[in-house]
Amino acid sequence: MMTIDEIRDNFALLDDWDDRYRYVIELGRTLAPMPETEHSAANKVQGCASQVWLSKQIDRGNGDAPVLNYLGDSDAHIVRGLIAILLTLYSGHTPQEILATDAIAVFDEFGFREHLTPQRSNGLRAISAAAVVGQAPFFWRVGNAPPHNSARPSDNPPAGPICPGIVPASCCIACADGASGI
Repeated sequence: MMTIDEIRDNFALLDDWDDRYRYVIELGRTLAPMPETEHSAANKVQGCASQVWLSKQIDRGNGDAPVLNYLGDSDAHIVRGLIAILLTLYSGHTPQEILATDAIAVFDEFGFREHLTPQRSNGLRAISAAAVVGQAPFFWRVGNAPPHNSARPSDNPPAGPICPGIVPASCCIACADGASGI
C-alpha cells in the first residue's frame, strides 16, 4: 500500500482535475477485495449516496499497542478511491494515531472540498466518521482502562459517551474484541 506522502506527491504532479479523478479511481482499484460476508448491514456506512462498507479488525500481534486494520468497498469508483486514501491514513495504525489524524483536513489539502459535489463531501465525512467513531470501543479509556475483570462489557459500561449520542460498546480496549458490532 502507498503512503499518504506518496499519494500527496503523485497528486501534486497532476494539474488537471480530470487527471486527478482518474488517479483517485486508480487508487480505488488497489483496494484489497472485501469478502461478500463483510458487505453487511453492520458494516454499511450511513449517510452516503453510494453503497459504502467499512470493516475493521484489531491486531494485537506485534506485542506493542494494538493496531486497527480496515477493509472498504463501494459501488462507486470515485468513492472507492476516496476510501483508499482514507485507509492509507488509518489502516495499520494505533487508535491514538488514528484519533490524532484529521482525515478531512488531508482531503481539504488535496482540494476535494472544492471539487466534490456537496453530496459526495457529506458522504466523505460519513465514511471518515464511521472509521473513527465506529471504533469508539477501542478508543475508550485507552491507557486509562480500569483493571480488566471477567465482567461482560455490557455488565460494566463506561461512565459516559465519547461524544454526544455515541455510547461505546465496551468498557476498555481489552473487552473490545468481544463486543458486538466490532
